[in-house]
Amino acid sequence: MATPPLIPVILCGGTGTRLWPLSRASYPKQYWALSGSSEETLLQQTQQRLKGIEGLSAPLLICNEEHRFIVAEQMRQIDVEPNAILLEPMGRNTAPAVTVAALQATERGEDPLLLVLAADHVIRDATQFRHVIEAGRIPAEAGRLVTFGIVPTAPETGYGYIEAAESFGNGEPKAVPIARFVEKPDRIAAEQFLANGCFTWNSGMFMFKASAILSELERLSPEVVSCCRAALEQEVPDLDFLRLEREAFAKCPNVAIDVAVMEKTELGTVLPLDAGWSDVGSWSALWDTTDRDLNGNVLRGHVIAESSRNCYLRSEHRLVVGLGVEDLVVVETDDAVLIANRSQAQDVKTIVKQLEADGSPEGKAHRKIYRPWGHYTSVVKDSRWQVKRIELKPGASLSLQMHHHRAEHWIVVKGTALVEKDGEKQLVGENQSTYIPLGCKHRLTNPGRMPMELIEVQSGPYLCEDDIVRFEDRYGRNESVIIN
Repeated sequence: MATPPLIPVILCGGTGTRLWPLSRASYPKQYWALSGSSEETLLQQTQQRLKGIEGLSAPLLICNEEHRFIVAEQMRQIDVEPNAILLEPMGRNTAPAVTVAALQATERGEDPLLLVLAADHVIRDATQFRHVIEAGRIPAEAGRLVTFGIVPTAPETGYGYIEAAESFGNGEPKAVPIARFVEKPDRIAAEQFLANGCFTWNSGMFMFKASAILSELERLSPEVVSCCRAALEQEVPDLDFLRLEREAFAKCPNVAIDVAVMEKTELGTVLPLDAGWSDVGSWSALWDTTDRDLNGNVLRGHVIAESSRNCYLRSEHRLVVGLGVEDLVVVETDDAVLIANRSQAQDVKTIVKQLEADGSPEGKAHRKIYRPWGHYTSVVKDSRWQVKRIELKPGASLSLQMHHHRAEHWIVVKGTALVEKDGEKQLVGENQSTYIPLGCKHRLTNPGRMPMELIEVQSGPYLCEDDIVRFEDRYGRNESVIIN
């Protein structure tokens, strides 16, 4: 009998505010290289650790529409062509995301297995992970709804727990019916769970047949299914993406798949997973799951640690020196520096809320902003002028656009730029410049085979990013608030 196809469903939502200042809404933690010495991002690692699983199909990814080009580019970097990239117009938790994936997977009458994974987890033992995934096939193919419970290593109070109906034993991974889900317990209860032997942490990873989860969703949460079906039926193709219809999806209940189905179904099965898992929920958690030096330090980037112990020190730009310090988290970015005791690292989210309440840009976005054509970095800004560094990928183009309130000077510092101004085109080489007057219809293209870099100097009374009138855009972007 042929092995049924297994489609990874990778959920790419979430902002990871506990890993600020690195993780922000514009570029959350799943798109950063955080785990071990690998240059692969957490999203890329999520896909790569599946290599070798029998019957593995191309992944189906679900992400915020703002991050669509980041997801597509990171899949391209690891030579993976997704089954589909579905764009959520807003977050509606995991039940709608899983529903959309199941509907998409069955649209041609097929009934594959779905492996639901979060894009921001760390799993250190990929071999054991694949072994347990393979073990999950048998109950999943039989119609059970399988969740992978993490074998607890401590009486954690920050995780939800799953109680199995019987002991797992000590041999090969054993799938056991679920007795109940338990919300985050207090310390005493967590210690009891750990001693009991029937409890695992709720990882949010699942495996089931698409038809099985849809059947239970129809029975237990019919509103979720009807809203998701309407959003898919009215989807709008957007280049290589499928954009869910906004109004229909907005009507979806904001509910987790655990609450919508797993806590109510009689088909729930838990399979224990002991593979060095972490949801990387804080800087202290990242320190705990990363290989450390002889002094217990994790050092990333341009860092020197002298007479320092048990610290997480990370530099993205400038030299960071830890001298005679202990139990600290220090994270440097181009516009913010976090210094925190490891024991209080989870409280970073309160700082992010404060920044957002104050309207501080550091709360949501980096100076470096990624776009489908490349990226730009804000270098310096004043009331009537600002300077940006822009990098264009080979063959990429900004949209054909104009501005009502600002003029621009472009100085090419690497490569060659093809500049269009009011219908006329010119090549601008290294160390050459051009001027874009206010009201001029213009476009910037990199005609070469190497990245092109330029310095943009904007001047005018209004420099915000909504001063754009877009006429043409090869990336299908119609939102006037999206720069370039």
